[in-house]
Amino acid sequence: MKKALIAALVALSPVVHAQVPQKIDLPPQSTLIDKVVVPVPSEIFGVLDRLGNPNWTAVQRPSKTMASPIGEQPQTALLLGAVIAEGFIAVEAKDAEQVKQVGKSVMNLAKYFDVQKEVTARAHAIMVSADKADWNMVRAELDGALKDVKAAMEKLNSGQLAQLISLGGWIRGTEALTAVVGKGYTKDGAELLHQPMLLDYFDKQLGALKPKYQQDPVVIKVRKGLQDIRPLIGLSEGSDISEKSVNQINDITGDLIKSIRSKEQ
Repeated sequence: MKKALIAALVALSPVVHAQVPQKIDLPPQSTLIDKVVVPVPSEIFGVLDRLGNPNWTAVQRPSKTMASPIGEQPQTALLLGAVIAEGFIAVEAKDAEQVKQVGKSVMNLAKYFDVQKEVTARAHAIMVSADKADWNMVRAELDGALKDVKAAMEKLNSGQLAQLISLGGWIRGTEALTAVVGKGYTKDGAELLHQPMLLDYFDKQLGALKPKYQQDPVVIKVRKGLQDIRPLIGLSEGSDISEKSVNQINDITGDLIKSIRSKEQ
């Protein structure tokens, strides 16, 4: 069970590649790319459901509908990822109103990247399913919205921005996860954060961004934050991630989310 959790819990928006041992059985929606297993978010939450009953309401960041972008393209891409991750957290908290706010925000932010057609139906389904408290369907539609946005952006030659959407989701998901783990610290819970390969992947992607994206103030802050997190979760296999490290990761990711959401950079 613990190994399955470690394999699955790369983040609440785990759309980047996460390598896991071959003996771990993941649900059929998972895909294999270059010998790397890629679970979708709803599968991750299927595993999270077995953790017990974390107080997800306490780690929410409720917000009103975002009507427009708040920065340049890289910041908006990071924000879109964070908003989608917030949707998954709202599902765990069974907060229908916040799920609907997320659906509206996703649709509005998607317009900025000219991919609103790809998410309009998804956003509507998210809101309808939230009204019905059909949380499994909400998860599935959030999965679909994330997949559709990334695919559409790839077609528009915006693959690097699509990667930033993934990263924004990971940052918000990790902030929430560390808040949950930190409130009831256990070594097994902290071990869920042991994902050094994931941080290496993100750093590589940020290093490959076009120069104008790399020079974005928020991107600069995010890369520095990830470099600060790396030694906190990159301990040797079997080494414990301390409660102090969990709290430090939470502080770093929390600061990054504030920067991603800030209009003043």
